[in-house]
Amino acid sequence: MNDLNARAQLPMTRADFEAFLKEFADSLTTDPAAWMNLSLDQFLGGVSGWVADMDGYFANRGEPVPSQPSWQLFAQALLAGRVYE
Repeated sequence: MNDLNARAQLPMTRADFEAFLKEFADSLTTDPAAWMNLSLDQFLGGVSGWVADMDGYFANRGEPVPSQPSWQLFAQALLAGRVYE
């Protein structure tokens, strides 16, 4: 499955997350249109903003807010960092 967004919705092992991270990093050059936050400070600000607001993200999806971090949640936060303001 090549769609990073779809992969980030699935449970992940540490090895899955490692593979996700490689593809995620590569996406900056292979799919630059998916990135709005191109500088490190913009990207980290996006990740931080999404984590602060993630209760609303999960509520809008009709899903419970995770009580513990997971590889899947890390992947979702990183993806949000590409575009979240």
